[in-house]
Amino acid sequence: MTSSRLGIVIVTRSRPLAPDYHAYSGLLVERAVRSASAAGWDVDVIAADEGAASTLALTQPADALVILGGEDIAPEFYGADRGYRAEGAHRERADEAQLAVADRAIRAGTPLLGVCRGHQIINVALGGDLVQDLGEGSGHRNERVAVERVMADHAVTVDGSSRFLTALGSTAETRSAHHQAVATLGTGLRVVAVAPDGLVEAIEHESAPVLGVQWHPEDPGAPIGQFAALLASVAGSARRGAAFATAA
Repeated sequence: MTSSRLGIVIVTRSRPLAPDYHAYSGLLVERAVRSASAAGWDVDVIAADEGAASTLALTQPADALVILGGEDIAPEFYGADRGYRAEGAHRERADEAQLAVADRAIRAGTPLLGVCRGHQIINVALGGDLVQDLGEGSGHRNERVAVERVMADHAVTVDGSSRFLTALGSTAETRSAHHQAVATLGTGLRVVAVAPDGLVEAIEHESAPVLGVQWHPEDPGAPIGQFAALLASVAGSARRGAAFATAA
């Protein structure tokens, strides 16, 4: 791969009211950028809270896209109500922008990897909805700890028919920190990995080069090379993107 451009779409560059969370989020972004750069990508980091028009313009040149983690998606984008347990501040401007980016990528056949929130963005962009709260003690994140200890470890079972998870084998160790999850699947999506409790851990599009994983392969404690392997699997379709393109 030579001179291919990767757009990494984050929620925001600033969280003055949540400095510890922002610092850890920044570490994850940095690790994703470093991994992609080592694989030969020219990487652009785009903050979605700058608005849909700006985000769409800045991601237009990308040969592939990654949407990383962040705050809960505002419930109105998937037809639900506010007021659920553990609900935090929402960033509706970023929601709108990331949903627009995902929608365009799917329609255009641009390779897209969604991580955690990005995985959920893919589902919501295609009309799916979310489990709003898994409850304390779900095992999918560590509760009431410092942010650097929030990640929980567990294995996922991988569907052998997945187009993009074959490098992980039949089971994969994962690092996660989420209290929401994919519920009703969006149009054209299928489940390709589940947790021991049956929770949806990965989805992929039936025809477009689109993969979402609920875990954080870019985390420092994740298996070495996991983020790079997932990105390579999805982005490998960039050279044959026309074969995956969906109708506008």
